[in-house]
Parts: sequence; structure tokens; C-alpha cells
Amino acid sequence: MKILFIHQNFPGQYKHLAPALAARGHQCVALTLRVKEASTWQGVRVIPYGIKRKQGSGMHPWVQDFDTKVIRAEACFAAAMRLREQGFTPDIIVGHHGWGETMFLRDVWPTARIGLYCELYHLSGPDHTGFDPEFQPKGGPGEPLRIRLKNLNNLLHFPVADLAISPTQFQAGTFPEEWRNKISVIHDGIDTNHLVPNENASLTLPDGSTVTRSDEVITFVNRNLEPYRGYHIFMRALPRLLKERPNAKVLIVGGDEVSYGSRPPKGQTWKQIFIDEVRGRIPTPAWERVHFLGRIPYDQFVSLLQVSRVHVYLTYPFVLSWSMFEAMSVQAAIVAGATAPVQEALEHDVNGRLVDFFDGDALVDQVCDLLEDAPARESLGKAAREHIVQNYDLQTICLPRQLDWIDRLHEMAPGRVHD
Repeated sequence: MKILFIHQNFPGQYKHLAPALAARGHQCVALTLRVKEASTWQGVRVIPYGIKRKQGSGMHPWVQDFDTKVIRAEACFAAAMRLREQGFTPDIIVGHHGWGETMFLRDVWPTARIGLYCELYHLSGPDHTGFDPEFQPKGGPGEPLRIRLKNLNNLLHFPVADLAISPTQFQAGTFPEEWRNKISVIHDGIDTNHLVPNENASLTLPDGSTVTRSDEVITFVNRNLEPYRGYHIFMRALPRLLKERPNAKVLIVGGDEVSYGSRPPKGQTWKQIFIDEVRGRIPTPAWERVHFLGRIPYDQFVSLLQVSRVHVYLTYPFVLSWSMFEAMSVQAAIVAGATAPVQEALEHDVNGRLVDFFDGDALVDQVCDLLEDAPARESLGKAAREHIVQNYDLQTICLPRQLDWIDRLHEMAPGRVHD
């Protein structure tokens, strides 16, 4: 079987699936913007391509998002045409369509079966983009219209897809009903053999000190420190948290950029904005117990989760972070905001503690309660890991289901050009 992967940051969500298919003897090729030179990665032939066209000026702001996706789709289309001219005809195309790249691939290979990664369908309203009253979109009455137009890419891909995959029920549930029969809910998978509890874990901090399981460590992790992942809620809880826990060390992981949501005022970062907001209420000796680690290598990230006594996770109703599942896998005691994606995996007082996303005092109460209650931490942590092993384990649950999904895709009748 010939399989073509499309992902602007390959391998992305295919870091386990692509090598597994190559190991089965399938011819696997990937088109990606991530690299500059062709290479082979774990049996997958990785082919780079670039974008030459720039976004035009004077465009209506509501369609700028779609324009970027068409530009990417055009570049991927050209790369696919070159690949076809070289004699490659895939039986299956597997792609993350969120950036638009897969939009025209049915036109290149009409008979290929196409499976898409459905990460999110954009919805407005109080349960989605209007969730946080403090950071409402600035588009006024027309904002829901702009959000609707963001789905042009999704809508154009609906007739392209033969099957689709979403990692969580929440994410699948954002898509229109007519998509549902195409979408299989299969998580990317958690390597529970690697992400294990470790009583001997330690982590060296930037100041040269080392933390271990004997320290009172509170952890908070984002890809980037921003409101979409509750950074502002956590920071506003810090003054009281540090006061009530005089021996606690707070380790914060995340970059200064923006992954989701609105950007901060020009020349500023969300990280610094909320540091400035709370710093005056935190005495210097207490502030010295707060460590911003930035982005850290994965092995250090695992150690951080393993030394954590309580891990805090917050997110808007949005794509669920891998980091929450990874924390569960290492048997961390978790306090999390009770939003829909979180509640899919965490149940209050069963495998974690849940609080209202916006209630910083409740967050501090639950963190302090767990820091005082070792048996509760152990019970919740064990239940969290058991839940991940039983439902999200990479080798026994998720990867076999992904491979079965590929087999089902291959067994479908050859595709056709869709109008």
C-alpha cells in the first residue's frame, strides 16, 4: 500500500502512526513545510515544499484566514503534481486539513482514499469563542460571521474526506451532524510505558537548585502562556497560593508567543502582563519560589510532571492538551478547570479535582487541600493513570485503532473527484 501523509509540521499527530505503517512494509511518503531538505525518517520518505505566494493587501479581514489556507493548498497542490509526475500514486492520503494543504489533492489523485484529521470546527457563542467575558472577540456584532467564515476550509474539505478522525469526543462534537458518520474518535495515544510515576525523579532548575518528590512542587504547563489555557486565572491565584503554602515551589512551563486566541497589545506578552498584574501583591521571598522555565526538552518535561505534587491544568472549551493526559499517566494529582474537554477525561474526586474555570479561590482551595492530603493525592493519581492506561494507551488502545482506521479507509471504494 502507498500512503501519503500531509502535515505542515510533520510528523505532528502522525509521529506513531506513520512509522508503524512503514514498519508494516507500506510505502510511506510525507509532504511537509517543516524541513528544507528531503530525508528519510523512521522509514518514511519526507519531501519538503515551500510557499512562494504572499497574502494580498486590501483584503476583507473576514476572509484573510481563508486566503492563507488557499495559498498553502496551492503550494501543496503544486508539490503533489510534481510527485505525481515522478510516478507516485497513493492508495491513501492521510492529512491534517486545518491549514488547508489537502484542499485540492482529490484533483491530483481522484481515486485515492482520503482520511482527514478533524481537530476543530470553529463555533461562536458562550461555550466557545465567547467563553471568557474578559477576552471577548473585538469584531462586534459581525464576529460570529467572521467565525463562520473560518469554517470555509472545513466545509470545502467535507466532500474530500472519505473518513476522518478526531482525538476527543469534544472535538468531534464541534463538527456538524453530517460529518459525524465519517469521524472516528481515536486519540493520538499516550506512551504509558515511558510516562510512568518515578519516586526518584528530580529536576534541576535554572538557578541551579534541584527539586525532587520530597519538595512541595506545584506545576502549570502551557505551550505558550496565554488566556486560552488559563494562564491569567493561575497567575491571579498565585498571591494567595504562595501565602498559604510558604514552602511550595511553583514551576511554570510555556513560551512567550500566542498559540490560540487574541494577541496581547503590541510589544507586550501575556506572560509579562499578568506577572505585572500580580507581582505587587507577592513579597520578593515568595516570588523567588516561582520559576518560569520557558519551553524545556521533553525529558525534562517528563521529570517535571514526575516531581509534581499537584499539577494545575486550565483550558477554554478547546482542543485538549496532551500535557494533561501525560500528567495523568505519571500519576499526578490534578486540579483542573471544569470545561467540557477536561470533563471528558477527569471526574471530580475520582481521578482529579475540578473547579470552575474562573474561580481562582476554589483553585487555591483544592490545591491546598491536596497538598495536605497525601492519601487523596495517591488515590487520585492512581485512578488518573489507570484511566489513561485503559482508554488512551498508545500501544494497546490508540495505535491499534488508528491502524484499523487505515485498513477501513483502504477497503473503501476508490475515491472520485467531488464537485
